[in-house]
Amino acid sequence: MATEPAKHDAAELKDEIQTKTLHLILLTIVTSGLYPLLWLTRHHDTFNRITKKQTINMKYIVWMAIFTGICLALRDARDKSAILMFFGAYIVGSILFLIWAFRAKSALQNYALNTFKIDLRMNPVYTFFFTIFYINYCINDLPEVLRRQKILTGQNQM
Repeated sequence: MATEPAKHDAAELKDEIQTKTLHLILLTIVTSGLYPLLWLTRHHDTFNRITKKQTINMKYIVWMAIFTGICLALRDARDKSAILMFFGAYIVGSILFLIWAFRAKSALQNYALNTFKIDLRMNPVYTFFFTIFYINYCINDLPEVLRRQKILTGQNQM
């Protein structure tokens, strides 16, 4: 019975966010890349509260939205200055997503270590290339990682 609350706590973040990674990918495709901003707007407070780390605030998301909007507005541009603005906005927007992803990675790893005493190994290459999708995957996988860790360390009492 002592392991039951920890099991519930490991799923707390997953249960509150309730987004499957496949759904996140599909919604991103259908919304032309806007859904990750909606996901962040909806879940950044929950993520920050549960992990006890301030990764970003609403102003940061607004800046991400501005650069995403510029990219969407200029994606069919033909003249040289508009194309340069598109690429500039794309690069800045991508950097903002990367900064968030690595902050979220750090917060999630610290949360797993401090709360559940597990070393959540998250691949920095996946974090770089898949940003929000990889973070969401790791959030959803955290209860399973904890379950496997308990089995390996002999803490599983069933």
